[in-house]
Amino acid sequence: MPIAAENPERPPLEIAADKLAFIIEKAREFDIKESDTDPDSGSNPADDGVTDILADQPGDPTREELASAIRALNQDERAQLVALAWLGRGTYALDEWQEAISTARSEHHRRTAEYLMGLPLLGDYLEDGLAMFEDTIIDSEDKREGVDGENEPLGNMRDKPTRQ
Repeated sequence: MPIAAENPERPPLEIAADKLAFIIEKAREFDIKESDTDPDSGSNPADDGVTDILADQPGDPTREELASAIRALNQDERAQLVALAWLGRGTYALDEWQEAISTARSEHHRRTAEYLMGLPLLGDYLEDGLAMFEDTIIDSEDKREGVDGENEPLGNMRDKPTRQ
């Protein structure tokens, strides 16, 4: 279901919340990747503190999942995703939403995934842009993940005592 604007003066964001949440999650995972600084280390991953997992490697599943999720969006959704990143980056304001979408359609209609994945803080930009719509990807009803009422991370539910 698309994220509907509660305020009729706010433009609609027509990307399904589950798609957007997945893309933001994968973008955050991708954002922490770094270039392979030691391609021929030859050492044991345990000796390196398993830091190789943070290196951006060809065929990396995070890269592929993010690119596939972006490519799976229709043309309008891809334009809105680019516009949302620009909103979060501060390139456009919310009242310039239609202009941002129009520019995204004309400038980034072919290689949208590559363009977005080239933005170093894509996950942050998307989440900040989403906040301008006064929405979030955190499900306040889901007590298994996210944050509690005091904005503290919810721990593993198996570790918490249950009331009987």
